[in-house]
Amino acid sequence: MNVPIKILIKEPMKNQPFPKRLSYSLQGIRTAWRLEASFRFQSMMALAVVGLLLGLRPAAIWWALLLLNCSLVLAAELFNTALEHALDHLHPELHPAIKVSKDCAAGAVLIFSFSAVLTFLAFLWSTLVKSS
Repeated sequence: MNVPIKILIKEPMKNQPFPKRLSYSLQGIRTAWRLEASFRFQSMMALAVVGLLLGLRPAAIWWALLLLNCSLVLAAELFNTALEHALDHLHPELHPAIKVSKDCAAGAVLIFSFSAVLTFLAFLWSTLVKSS
């Protein structure tokens, strides 16, 4: 069957106004918050980092580094959640290729998390230990 793929797939989410696209994004964040304990934990840790930054008022570079790392961890967790849900929906049975995909996505979250923790430790060292 040589039917162009565009005819088979409707694109209701394409070319929507910005407020509508923003609502889709916020719905994704709400869904991850509701369904994923890891996302809730990482979000709470990000809020704790923001609180610490507000309290200690470090140099702007620390704000940038720590907020970037927090954002990367949360974004990676959202990608991981999206991938897991899509793969579970498309192929609910166990499959080695799906396991590799899920494990790699989880590994990406882990790498970003290690980076965030190491950056946070460097911040603590620089701010609390070196300055005393």
